[in-house]
Amino acid sequence: MNKKLLSFPYAVWAFVFILIPLGMIFFYGLTDKTGAFTLENVTAISSPGHLKALALSVGLSFLSTLLCLLFAYPLAYILSHLKGGGMGIIIALFILPMWMNSLLRTLAWQTILEKTGVLNSLLSLAHLPPLQIINTPYAIILGMVYNFLPFMILPIYNSLTKIDPNVVSAAYDLGADTFQVFLRVILPLSGSGIISGITMVFVPALTTFVISTLLGGSKILLIGNVIEQEFTQANNWYLGSGLSMVLMVFIIINMVVSAIFDRDGEGSIV
Repeated sequence: MNKKLLSFPYAVWAFVFILIPLGMIFFYGLTDKTGAFTLENVTAISSPGHLKALALSVGLSFLSTLLCLLFAYPLAYILSHLKGGGMGIIIALFILPMWMNSLLRTLAWQTILEKTGVLNSLLSLAHLPPLQIINTPYAIILGMVYNFLPFMILPIYNSLTKIDPNVVSAAYDLGADTFQVFLRVILPLSGSGIISGITMVFVPALTTFVISTLLGGSKILLIGNVIEQEFTQANNWYLGSGLSMVLMVFIIINMVVSAIFDRDGEGSIV
């Protein structure tokens, strides 16, 4: 059978669900209600309210990505050195949350963190003061780290497992200590997984609106919330599309960086 025929269903799927939606975003983002060309929808990102939401989104996304990296690398390193049947079970425990709807996972954290939630109930039983975490940036960061941590662990784990043990042994034979081996051998060779993990965490963290809505309440607006409100509440597809185009710039930058540092796809989780 001709390979072009086999790729036809995917081409149709990509056209309907990728190209057409992107075309609609660009059409609405670059036009006004009369259909005339305009850049006002894109330049609207420079307004104080939108800039504040964008800066907050970038800051929280950067911090969440950094925390995911700090948590994920030691875990991935430990997993890469485990042997036996227990390794598969432990890896499955990290992957298992990814099979559950992210909305349900976030709702669970909302139940845990709310004023009369599980966490404060346990603190009350221990005669400790309650914590006011819900509807704060800390709750949003916690939700981002919890939801996106597996996306950081898996590519780093994949890159660590591809490191030839003979290279590490050779470094020890040449007189390097454990710290030098990690800093000069293991860390550089796992760089592709780190870059891939950063991309896979930063992009969804930057564009999310569900986590910030449920855990941040109406007090904290990220750029994702602003765009979502323009589409669903203000019914202003033009402004919402223009702001979405600005976010595409950050996504493209992340994709370019990932392509440069992971040309062979060694950090891929597949």
